[in-house]
Amino acid sequence: MVYSVVVMSDKMYDELALERTIKAQFGVDADVRQTIVSHSSVSRTAEATLFLTSKKQLYVYINGQSKFLLSDIKKLVARMGLKAELYIPPKGRPHYFDEVGRSKFREVFPGRANISESDIIFYRTLAPYNPALVLISEVKNGEVYQFDTDSSGQWRVAVKFAYRRIRTS
Repeated sequence: MVYSVVVMSDKMYDELALERTIKAQFGVDADVRQTIVSHSSVSRTAEATLFLTSKKQLYVYINGQSKFLLSDIKKLVARMGLKAELYIPPKGRPHYFDEVGRSKFREVFPGRANISESDIIFYRTLAPYNPALVLISEVKNGEVYQFDTDSSGQWRVAVKFAYRRIRTS
C-alpha cells in the first residue's frame, strides 16, 4: 500500500519536473495529462519521454549526454515510430533552425549574398538540438519503439498507442 503511494508521487514529480523543464527551455506550457513512455532509451546516450497534454497534443521530449543535431533528432523520432509535425525551437529563438542554417551555409559559401529557404534546407539540420521537444502528428502502426541493443534491428516495441492528430482550421 505504501509502495503505490511512493510510485505515484515519483510519477507526479517526474511530470512536474518535465513541465517546468519544457517551460524553461522551450517556453511551451505543456501540462502533462498522461505519460505514454517515460525515460525510454532511444540511443546509447539518450532517453525520451512521450506524453499527452490536457489539450490532447502528443509531444516527445528527448535529452541525452551526446551532442545531438536536428538531423539526429529527426532520425530518432522516425525510429521511434512517430511522425513529427513541429520541432520546437529553444525559448526566445523562434527562427533558431533558420539562423543556424544560414550561419552554416555562410561558412561553406562565404561569397553568396542572396540565401533562399531552399539553400538552407540541409544546413538547418546541422543545428545543435539537445534537449529536443517535438510535437507529434501521428504514431505509425500504433506502436512506439525504444532502443534495445539485444533485439534484432536494435529497436523493440515499448508500448502500443494509437494517435493521429486531425488538423482543424
